[in-house]
Amino acid sequence: CYWTMTAEEQLSEGQHAIPMEGEDITPKKDGGVLKLVKREGTGTELPMTGDKVFVHYVGTLLDGSHFDSSRDREEKFSFELGKGQVIKAWDIGVATMKVGELCQLSCKPEYAYGSAGSPPKIPPNATLVFEVELFEFRGEDITEAEDGGIVRRIITKGQGYSKPNEGASVDVTVVGTCEGRVFDERELKFEVGDGEGLGLPVGVEKAIMAMEQEEERIHCFFICRYGFGNAGNAKYNIPGGATLHYKIKLTAFEKAKESWEMNTVEKLEQSTIVKDKGTQYFKEGKYKQASVQYKRIVSWLEHESGLSEEDEKNAKALRLAAHLNLAMCFLKLQEPNTVLENCDKALELQASNEKALFRRGEALFSMKEFDRARDDFQQVVQLYPANKAAKSQVSLCQKRIKEQHEKDKLIYGNMFQKFADRDSKVKDNKTLAWNSGRTSRFFLNLKMALIYSTQVT
Repeated sequence: CYWTMTAEEQLSEGQHAIPMEGEDITPKKDGGVLKLVKREGTGTELPMTGDKVFVHYVGTLLDGSHFDSSRDREEKFSFELGKGQVIKAWDIGVATMKVGELCQLSCKPEYAYGSAGSPPKIPPNATLVFEVELFEFRGEDITEAEDGGIVRRIITKGQGYSKPNEGASVDVTVVGTCEGRVFDERELKFEVGDGEGLGLPVGVEKAIMAMEQEEERIHCFFICRYGFGNAGNAKYNIPGGATLHYKIKLTAFEKAKESWEMNTVEKLEQSTIVKDKGTQYFKEGKYKQASVQYKRIVSWLEHESGLSEEDEKNAKALRLAAHLNLAMCFLKLQEPNTVLENCDKALELQASNEKALFRRGEALFSMKEFDRARDDFQQVVQLYPANKAAKSQVSLCQKRIKEQHEKDKLIYGNMFQKFADRDSKVKDNKTLAWNSGRTSRFFLNLKMALIYSTQVT
């Protein structure tokens, strides 16, 4: 049957062929994809690998018959460029287009559906012709929350599949721009987690951890928390809330050992090192960087089992210190819920820990949970009578509780008075309505009596 014929056999049967013309755009220059521009696009920018592109297309066999069309469906087709989501010819051809461009792509079988074809519409070894119009392209969102905060565009694809992890040593080149102005251009070598200490926004490290070696990308930070935030950056003259653009090239990296790659001795040694590193960050007021280091201790040691008595003792001490220090970091960062979480973890390790109880009390106080905060501070006073700060906090909690009670009395007192006034008004209205009803009934009865007396007469 006709479907089982190759494209060449179909043509030999007298079918009319669509002209194969245009520029060879394949990397090998083997004539596998020819491109003919029918309408020029606008601008100079082209889509990059990983970009999401939006197109309309009409697919045709060499005999002129259509086998697929997005225009017939009245819905644009989208895909991520260079990810193998479409035939090779499309990944090659669309990468050469500008927005608004309309072109014809003639695709040999090895760049289309090959010897298998795509039943039932595309026969084996078919050469295909596509008319493609590019409407839009946009970068790839690489945030975990998919909030559009970090959008990447790949200039040069990297090598391999491995990517830097937390603590990896990286060699990078960064070029930061804001509103077209270059504000930061450097070659750096550092450990992932230390970037903020070098004046890099948090988004840069998140972007690096999604890169492969020798990869070069453009990253845009659209949401403040990935850039310099609402405070901006005075050193670079960046205003608060600014959108940043970073061109990053990952030249080389060496991954930090994952937890499963280390034995107990290595984990304990590394935990001591990062604890000291975190403490140095904390002293410098770099609370976010400090917290990254303390979290690494927890991740390494939290589920460690089968330890010797000595190792168990050391691991427990390091975990306790990590949770207490994390609580302190997040108090400084004004994240009370995370403080509570780490204090609770610390208290699981040591039920009467003075710092854990005190810091949990501070977090609860900041959340205006004065009763619970007072309980924690009172427990500190009972266990550690010399703690003057806890005594002071108990008094302050009592004061806030009293103020809250007075405020509540005023609020509820006014509320009850309003209820009483309303009830009184309702009662008066009911009385008025009852009196009015009684008067109405009197006149109604009088009227009926007159009518009755008239009828009798």
